[in-house]
Amino acid sequence: MSPTAPPLPPVAMEGGLVRHIPLAPHQLVAPITPQDDLFVLAQFGLPRFDLARWRLELTGLIERPCWLSFDDIRALPKRRLESFHQCAGFPQKPDVTTRRIGNVVWGGADLRDLLHSVGIRPEARFLWSYGLDHGDFDGKPAGHYLKDLPLIRLARGDVLLAYEINGEPLTQAHGFPLRLVIPGYYGTNSVKWLYRLDLADRRADGIFTTILYNDPFPAAEGGATGDTRPVWAAPPEAAIVVPQPQARLACRPVEIWGWAWAEAGVTHVEISADQGESWFAAALQPRSQWSWQRFSAAWQPPASGRFTLMARATDTAGATQPMGPARNTVHAVEVEVATA
Repeated sequence: MSPTAPPLPPVAMEGGLVRHIPLAPHQLVAPITPQDDLFVLAQFGLPRFDLARWRLELTGLIERPCWLSFDDIRALPKRRLESFHQCAGFPQKPDVTTRRIGNVVWGGADLRDLLHSVGIRPEARFLWSYGLDHGDFDGKPAGHYLKDLPLIRLARGDVLLAYEINGEPLTQAHGFPLRLVIPGYYGTNSVKWLYRLDLADRRADGIFTTILYNDPFPAAEGGATGDTRPVWAAPPEAAIVVPQPQARLACRPVEIWGWAWAEAGVTHVEISADQGESWFAAALQPRSQWSWQRFSAAWQPPASGRFTLMARATDTAGATQPMGPARNTVHAVEVEVATA
């Protein structure tokens, strides 16, 4: 740890927009998602830099500003944390559901412990996180990728400075050498190629906090016209893995199973086989740390023909997936039951 950071040379960006989405919901068979099968979205491409010159700066409303090398961070006590990891989808399209999801075991240092060791000043309210990636987004200059985190979430714990996924070093595409991991929050908040943390008394002023990833606040929840809220915590969602879309099934009992997740944790999952007219309960496994949860239910097709199977999750706060357009719209799978 040092109070003065050496200058970092300009970071070159390579490749332009990177979008890698290897698995559809019906392919999410493994409880732990391999790193190579985890989605990647890099708006500006991949930064190229010299690890020997890289460092993490800690600055802003803290008592002892400093910087840490990669070796410094790896020397800190290591934690492993299982968590779902979900893409928020399109920044300005809150009514589009993408279901880009995985479940991994992160490895890294506890951020709350580190910040307490350098002293958080009482007026601090938010943590600003900067990535090395930079460029223009949709024709607008964005500078370095910048997100923020309310310190009330940091106080709950389990926020990591991660350098491993499933016991493997982060790949370049997933944020090597270091990324912020906020379990329960959408992946857009888990800044990759992290190089600076700044404690502040207000929200960050970058394009990814003021314009993008701010959804309309529903009137039903007390929002006024024009009110928005940040895309932070992931609401309840469920995805059917089996049967897969367009599966041909025999007219006998069928197991429907999949994964459910939410920042608050899921309390129950329901299944419908009549396009939401009626629902029945699925069995639900408990959550491990911040992991997704497996659900399953037996369904007896009443006859041959086409059916739409649906799954919806409810979280511990009582929120339930909506049927209408949203980032977490109820998942539906069409299947065909063969003539007996």
